[in-house]
Amino acid sequence: MSLLMTFVVAIKALRRNTMRTALTALGMIIGVAAVIVMMALGSGARTTIEAQIRTIGSNVIMVNAGAGGFGPVRGGQGATTTLTVEDAETIRREIPGIRYISPGVVTRTQVVAGTGNWNTVVQGTSEALPAIRSWPMQFGSFFTEDDVRRSARVAVIGSVVRDQLFGSGTDPIGQVIRIHNQPFRVIGVLSTKGQAMFGQDQDDTVYVPYTTAMKRLLGRDYLRDITISTENGVKTTEMTQAIAALLRERHAIPPGSEDDFMIRTQEEIASILTSTTTTMTYLLASIAAVSLLVGGIGIMNIMLVSVTERTREIGLRLSVGARDVDVLLQFLMEAVVLSLAGGAIGVGVGFGASYGLSRLMSWSSLVTVDAVLLSFGCAAAVGIFFGFYPARKAAALDPIEALRYE
Repeated sequence: MSLLMTFVVAIKALRRNTMRTALTALGMIIGVAAVIVMMALGSGARTTIEAQIRTIGSNVIMVNAGAGGFGPVRGGQGATTTLTVEDAETIRREIPGIRYISPGVVTRTQVVAGTGNWNTVVQGTSEALPAIRSWPMQFGSFFTEDDVRRSARVAVIGSVVRDQLFGSGTDPIGQVIRIHNQPFRVIGVLSTKGQAMFGQDQDDTVYVPYTTAMKRLLGRDYLRDITISTENGVKTTEMTQAIAALLRERHAIPPGSEDDFMIRTQEEIASILTSTTTTMTYLLASIAAVSLLVGGIGIMNIMLVSVTERTREIGLRLSVGARDVDVLLQFLMEAVVLSLAGGAIGVGVGFGASYGLSRLMSWSSLVTVDAVLLSFGCAAAVGIFFGFYPARKAAALDPIEALRYE
């Protein structure tokens, strides 16, 4: 018997018990939909992370002060006091291939304006930050190299700070804000950029010259970080090695001792975050796939019941010349059709559930072709795997005994 005829007979057999067929397919529908949703949420999270990483800027290397302390008690990242402005100037001078460099310090404090106050992050940086981060201005301009050199009391604010201090959408250029009771003149508002890769709101920040922050706000002579943008075509691996060697020499770190700084590249951060997200995606998808297993067991159960119910039919077919392989294919086709139909409906349900979660919960989701193919392929594999035993049992029936079955 041809495969087409086998398919037609399988459809007719499944339609005899519509309710039983629908309930059996429900397990596959739920399983495939669950896998689709889990992988869509994971892919959406990975896409969001990649977009956030791109907001850092292009060809970026970040040098952070390392963990301080000795023995079992150690401070966190940024606790050491060995990273200095002189380090940044030496890196700029001696390491080839650097386009921009920006020393940085950071604190969190209350910022007061005439009509309000707001607790926010105050970051000291250089005039190169907008170029490094590819960050355009909404109003005004960023501070200049001369402002950095003079330790000028000027500030560029993010859109969230602007909205909280002066009102949504206003132009605060020329207004005065107070940081640590010192007046700063607002000279610019950065365009909205959204959350950074680790969750902090980039728009909820006040930027001032790093020299001003160090002298007037923090009273320190060391840096928290140095951000570097490289020229196009520069190999970041070679540059990070050169920077590390230079800093170890400047900080007099003996061979074999740990660095008192940390260097991270954009590629490393992207690799760490996306690999973690990918692992979580496949972990969640594996958990969701358990329902596929349950659906497969349901298919096996129903097919075994079907073989028992149709024993006389099988005996009749075998007695009039049907081969064992014809009977096997007949029942295997029914199991595959049942699982594929459930898989197809499950893909549609998965699309709908992913879209619904994205709209209702504001979660990022992305249904990929790989997720659909994987789910559909798993549904087919489940149908073949769990349908083979009942089909083999049907094909192995003795025709005479089958005809005698009541």
